[in-house]
Formats: sequence, C-alpha cells, structure tokens
Amino acid sequence: MKVIFMGTPDFSVGTLEALVEAGHDVVLAVTQPDKPKGRGKEMQFTPVKEAALKHDIPIFQPKKIRDSECVEELRRYDADIMVVIAFGQILPQEILDMTPYGCVNVHASLLPKYRGAAPIQWSIINGEEVTGVTTMQMDAGLDTGDMLLKTEIPIEKDETGGSLHDKLASAGAKLCVETLKALEDKTVVPVKQGETPTAYARMLDKQLGNIDWSMEASSIERLIRGLNPWPSAYTMWEGKVMKIWSAFVTEESTGAEPGTIVKVERDAFTVQTGKGQLKILELQIPGKKRMDAGAFLRGYQVQEMTKLGE
Repeated sequence: MKVIFMGTPDFSVGTLEALVEAGHDVVLAVTQPDKPKGRGKEMQFTPVKEAALKHDIPIFQPKKIRDSECVEELRRYDADIMVVIAFGQILPQEILDMTPYGCVNVHASLLPKYRGAAPIQWSIINGEEVTGVTTMQMDAGLDTGDMLLKTEIPIEKDETGGSLHDKLASAGAKLCVETLKALEDKTVVPVKQGETPTAYARMLDKQLGNIDWSMEASSIERLIRGLNPWPSAYTMWEGKVMKIWSAFVTEESTGAEPGTIVKVERDAFTVQTGKGQLKILELQIPGKKRMDAGAFLRGYQVQEMTKLGE
C-alpha cells in the first residue's frame, strides 16, 4: 500500500519501521515541528523524523494539520491509507476521508478501555492485570472509531510505564502490519466500540506524581511504577524533592500518621501510608543520580518519625 504515516514520539517509530520492512511504500512521514531542547535550546528532531530520514522518506511538519494548505499537501501524495500513531494533533474529517482505506490508528489499550493520551501509565496506576493494543478506523471522536484488530499484553507485577511502553510499541508495530494486510484481503470486520468502562486516560503532568501518603500503600506503589520514567512520583524530604523509583508494599501498620518514616534499615526505609506501609528501595534527590536506598542511607542521615511530604 501507499502509506502516509503520522506519528511523533518513540512509541511511533517501531510501527514506521515495521511498515517499511513489510514492503509498504511509505510516501510521507507527518510529524510535529522540531522543538528547542536543553540549555542550548538547540532544535531537536522528533523520533519519527529521525527514522524517516534514515529511510529517505519525505517529511512534513505542519503546525496545524487542519489548515487548508496542509490538507492539500497530503492529498498530493495520492495515498491508499493513513496510519496514525501518537501524532499529537486532531485530524479534521476532510483528512479522515481522504484515502480509500481511511485513517487507521494504533492505540495502546484494549479499546474501549483507556481512551485518551496516556493509556499505558493509567493501566498500571489503576491496577489492571492485562492491557494491549487496538487498531481502529478513526472517526471524528477521540479514540471512538470502529475496532479492527487487538492483541493482549499481561501487566507484570513489577511493570513500569517505561517497560510497558516498549512492549506495547513492539506489539503495536506487528499488529499494524497485520491490520493493513487484513484490510487489503478484506478479512477484517470492524466492530463498534460502545461505551468505555474506564475514565478518560488524561495526559500526565508533574503534579500527578506528588505522593498523597494517605492513600493505600498498594495504590502509591502502582503510581510509582506507572510514572516511571516520566513524570515520576515524588515527595518532599527536608525541603528537597525526593523522587521515588521503586518501593515494596508491606501489610504492617502503626499508629503513625501517613507519610511518617517508621523504620530505617541498612538497605531501605519504610513509610506509613493510609493503609499498609511502603518500603522505599530506590530514589533520587536533586543533583544526584538514581540510587538504591542503601546507598542513600550511607550518605544521608534519615531519622525514624521524620515526616515526608511536608
């Protein structure tokens, strides 16, 4: 097929690579404009742009894809289908209807669950045991189009947002190639989604990571894993932001207030929560690299009954 590919972050790259490897003619890669990054504010290419350059695929970086001149630019390529995965802009109906096979989206959840911008992280935070990828025929709604194919991925007990991202990116790449073949062969039957059983998977922000120690230990532990590596879960310790990267739930409890450090051991320290306790195993403070709690405790004095989050 002649494919226009739309995507921006790392999550999209595997699918672009898989389409090229499968022999599809990717005639254009559409991605977000370059952005300045770092202290030097140098313009940085998007991951999809870098991948497209490697394969000599023409690149288009519109500020607003819905502008009439942008729509006409897409029409010029006379594509059979558009594949959209984490592009970052809403497509107008004119683009959705432009190609014979329409626009196919690769979404990182088992739709209709977890429509929205951050399905990977929210599936961990909410304690799901299974997630997956769905290919969908896009419509004017937000992740509401007819479902085409699905693949399931179990969520491991130590799964992080980062590890699940990589698994779903790989699964999505494979599923997209299968979907295009099924569309060509006319062997796929689109299925209506119906109502979603979960809340909208809203975009992540740094404030989401501010740990509320009155929550259950298990909920906090899932938050830590879901927000690893970004934006990360954190608390305040002696006026410093302490990022928590790994923790272990224990059923023990004391009469201490939530957020109180109730035990300091050689290789960990334990915090009382609203229900149960959380043993902190890996953390980071400003100006330092991630470290296990044992290394931290060898360099810093941590007193029992210290209150975190203040």
